[in-house]
Amino acid sequence: MTPVSHSLAPRLRRLLAPAVDNRPARGYLALVAAALVFFLYAVYLSPDPGFAGIWPMMATAPLGILAVMAAAPVEHALPSGLSPLVFSAGVVLAGLVNAALIGLLARRLRTRAPHPAV
Repeated sequence: MTPVSHSLAPRLRRLLAPAVDNRPARGYLALVAAALVFFLYAVYLSPDPGFAGIWPMMATAPLGILAVMAAAPVEHALPSGLSPLVFSAGVVLAGLVNAALIGLLARRLRTRAPHPAV
């Protein structure tokens, strides 16, 4: 009997492979990472973060909106420093899902068979 971690790793790797195996998906992940770094800088180091959360949310839309909804109830239930981390985790997950979808689209567009000219 194989442990759960050994059977889960190849499956997870296969699901996330389209997120990192082509340039459009990697470029998108770089954009999401930059927006997330800006958000974390504004929240933890800036005196007034303002609307810093809008950039990662818009970069990962439509799934990024779910990250905001997931972090909103946590804001009132847990210490104040944990809510940005929950939001960041949601943004990371939304970014990975979106990057995988972009990667699958790039694969599909790249592997189309050429049609003969008539």
